[in-house]
Amino acid sequence: MNSLALEKKLFADILPNVLKPGRYIGHEINIVKKNPAKVKSRIALAFPDVYEIGMSYTGFQILYHILNRQPDIWAERVFAPWPDMEEQLRKNQFPLYTLESFTPLSQFDIIGFTLQYELTYTNILNLLDMGQIPVLARERSEKDPFVIGGGPCSCNPEPMADFFDAFLIGDGEQAAVEIVRTIQTGRAKGKTREQILLDLSQIWGVYVPRFYQSEYDANGQFVGISVTHPEVPAVIRNRIATD
Repeated sequence: MNSLALEKKLFADILPNVLKPGRYIGHEINIVKKNPAKVKSRIALAFPDVYEIGMSYTGFQILYHILNRQPDIWAERVFAPWPDMEEQLRKNQFPLYTLESFTPLSQFDIIGFTLQYELTYTNILNLLDMGQIPVLARERSEKDPFVIGGGPCSCNPEPMADFFDAFLIGDGEQAAVEIVRTIQTGRAKGKTREQILLDLSQIWGVYVPRFYQSEYDANGQFVGISVTHPEVPAVIRNRIATD
C-alpha cells in the first residue's frame, strides 16, 4: 500500500474513531514537503510523546529545519499516538507513519529519537514496534532504518543501548547532517550495516553500543565499559556546536 492509499484509509477508517484526530493529519502551515524521488536520504524525527508536547520543543524544530535545508535530505516528523489512536492502528494493522508524507517508519533511512526524559523510554520501544522496525538493534537487517538517539538523556545511554544503533552525545546542530551524510555515503557505496556503524563511530560525539561491552564485578556492580573493536575511541567526547 502506497502513501496515498495509506492516507485515504487513515481518514476513512481510523481518524473518525479517535478523540483528537488533528494530532495525526499533518498538513500544517510551513511543514516541509519534498519529492521522494529527488532526495537521497529520508529521516523520521521521532518525539516519543504526543504531538502537543513534541511540537512545543524548540530543539525538535531546529533539527527539522537544519536537515531540510539540505536539498537532498527530507526530514519528517512522527509522535507517540494517544492510546485510542494506538488501539485503532493496531486493530487495523496500520503502520505508524510520518505527518508529512504518511510514509511508514520502516521505509525511512534513519529514525532519529530525541531522549528528553526517561519516562518516554517505553514509548520509544512502542514507536519502533508500531513502525514495524525490530526493537533490538542486533535484530535489524541491512534494509532496516538506522535508529539514532540524541538529546539530554543520551548522556547516559546505557539503559537504552540495546535498542539504538548509535547515540549522539552532545549538540546535534552540526552533527545531525554529518550523521546523515555518513549513512547516505555508506549505503551508496554498498557498505554493510556494520561498516556504516564503524564509520559513524568516528564522528565526534557518536557512541555506537555495538562496539562496546559493559563490565560488572562478581556482585553485579557496573565497573566500566571496554571497546570490542580496535578502531573505535575508548572515550566518547561530548559534541559541542561551534560557530
